[in-house]
Amino acid sequence: MFFSGRAHEEDTVVAMLASAIRRDISFSILHPDQKLKIDALRQRYGGSNHSMREALRMLAAEGMVEATSQRGFRVTSATEDDLRDILLMRLEIEKLGLARSLERGEVAWEARVVAALHAMSRADDAVQQSPDDVTALQWDNACRDLTIALMEACASPRLIELSDKFYNQSRRFRLALLREGRIDFAARAHRHARLREAILKRDTKAALQILDEDIAADMGL
Repeated sequence: MFFSGRAHEEDTVVAMLASAIRRDISFSILHPDQKLKIDALRQRYGGSNHSMREALRMLAAEGMVEATSQRGFRVTSATEDDLRDILLMRLEIEKLGLARSLERGEVAWEARVVAALHAMSRADDAVQQSPDDVTALQWDNACRDLTIALMEACASPRLIELSDKFYNQSRRFRLALLREGRIDFAARAHRHARLREAILKRDTKAALQILDEDIAADMGL
């Protein structure tokens, strides 16, 4: 039991470190291709050598950082090719997840999607009125919650896991659009209203087309 408790505590520390580094990559505080040195990261985020290495391995599995040939780590690149490749994966995975959710989801799933869309609308309003780091993070979390809600009735945990992986890889592109004032919130609200209507009507063709448009806009393409 003693060792089990220590292992649980270590897992918690690793998860917290990974979350903090993931956030700072998403907000471009840690830049694309930046080398991630263990000692410097420990000074900034805390943790032991072991916990920091485990956090970086976790982020490497998510595609947020890369292991180098010298057994170190760096932030993954963020080129135009990276953007288009992540967009491709998000479109394939999230459209498949939504299609399966529309086939399998019950009324309770519809209600969760409507609630997520409402929360997204509130977050859109808040980040426009007060575009600081706190509201930006809340807005990004609302984006993620909507993605989860759309897919959660797909009956495939692995598909959901893949969606989360590529969603996290897309965050820095979306937050850069927000930071640069390049998001058309009026068009976004219109898309989400159409998406809500298509889902409630169980119009799969329309819902997938709108989701395609929304993900592309979400990543600036």
